[in-house]
Amino acid sequence: MQLSEQEVIRRQKLDELIKLGINPYPADLWEITHSSKQILENFESNPEGLKDISFAGRIMSVRDMGKAAFAFLQDSQGKIQIYVKRDEICKGEDKSLYDLVWKKLLDMGDIIGVKGYAFKTKMGEISIHVSELKLLSKTLRPLPVVKQDAEGNIHDAFTDPEQRYRMRYLDLIVNPQVKNVFVQRAKIIESIRNFLNGKGYLEVETPVLQPLYGGAAARPFKTHHNTLDMTLYLRIANELYLKRLIVGGFDGVYEFAKDFRNEGMDRFHNPEFTQMEIYVAYKDYEWMMNLMEEMVEKIAIDVTGSTEVQSGEHKINFKRPWKRYSMYEAIQHFTGVDISNQDEATLKQTAKNLGVPVDNKMGRGKIIDEIFGEKCEPHLIQPTFITDYPVEMSPLAKKHRSKPGLVERFEAICNAKELCNAFSELNDPLDQRKRFEEQLQLGLRGDEEAMQLDEDFLRALEFGMPPTSGLGMGIDRLAMIMTNSASIQDVIFFPQMRSEKKE
Repeated sequence: MQLSEQEVIRRQKLDELIKLGINPYPADLWEITHSSKQILENFESNPEGLKDISFAGRIMSVRDMGKAAFAFLQDSQGKIQIYVKRDEICKGEDKSLYDLVWKKLLDMGDIIGVKGYAFKTKMGEISIHVSELKLLSKTLRPLPVVKQDAEGNIHDAFTDPEQRYRMRYLDLIVNPQVKNVFVQRAKIIESIRNFLNGKGYLEVETPVLQPLYGGAAARPFKTHHNTLDMTLYLRIANELYLKRLIVGGFDGVYEFAKDFRNEGMDRFHNPEFTQMEIYVAYKDYEWMMNLMEEMVEKIAIDVTGSTEVQSGEHKINFKRPWKRYSMYEAIQHFTGVDISNQDEATLKQTAKNLGVPVDNKMGRGKIIDEIFGEKCEPHLIQPTFITDYPVEMSPLAKKHRSKPGLVERFEAICNAKELCNAFSELNDPLDQRKRFEEQLQLGLRGDEEAMQLDEDFLRALEFGMPPTSGLGMGIDRLAMIMTNSASIQDVIFFPQMRSEKKE
């Protein structure tokens, strides 16, 4: 491994520390009594309560004053200044040790523990007056240090997206505001869980490795189980297993699932993503639309304190009720073309007239989906329900009770992207078998996203599934909107990356 000059110097410092008998990575406990936030927030109201502090953090800057020094330490809650005076932390011959360690062998990025008391400097900075200092972890690589020139230009900021995603640990150190995104994401999940638990629904877990992939139109990741000598797939959705639980007698189940789709990557798609799916017996898609509105409105308030959320240049308002279009109404509204009675051949020509690329592998449903995605989705900024999809687009949804050729399905579109997909679930096992067989025919035509025929799921339906409504909601995309993040990679701690090129 080729080391930089700075890395060589830090390794030399590491050797010096060891020669001095200082363990650069001690194993003993360092008890922390206060966070930086607690000290800063409580000093004015209770300075007497901050006379005995034990704190730890990462050195982010140092200002040497000769026999004393100021430094900023960063912990998980923020930054706080410390004041270190040589004569107070070192006695007698140890003064030379202070000079050697503090001035020469400690670096920015090192993690240290300090004990002392809180005070306010002449400049009004709340700080820790250090009486004891200990090295807890020596860093061997220098942190990126932001520099600002005389004209105010910023240099060496850690802003390159690929490097930030690849080295998220470093991103979190030098760009601490990034932590807030993931704190908000955790609040979103907590809000959903509290909301659904409050309704009496049960959180469950279903298999990630599946002998048949299903529940969505997508390409899977494929693996092999040696002991069973069988091919398995990483799940693309958890729908079919959750429906099996409804067959088994649960009234309502939900799951936060890691799902995997072997498809393209962009700022809205990652091959590994998080989805929440819920299925409730004796309900339909109209009921589920109302639940979705209620839930997301509550999430916005819980996470941001308001139903209005800034996302890019748009202010999104999640206050109920949301606007609703049927699929055909939306296409006619945004293109001026009524496609409701067009067959596959006519649809292909319509798509070409609208400038939407299609090919011979696409069936009627896929063509409609492409037209909607190209011509309608970009205009749907405020949360909007798109309802009543053509049956060809929805192999797992129940046929519409009053509109032939359609199914009882909706998607919520917000900020020009799908947030959720939901149905009145198909519980007729004979109709479901026929739909699966139609999907097999699309697969033979070359549609790599066509669904598989799942005999065990059909067997479960033959034992009887009550009328059920189900919904799948993308947590990553919801987090993008709620945190005003431009890319899905910004709301995933460790997004998938290409292999790193070695120098």
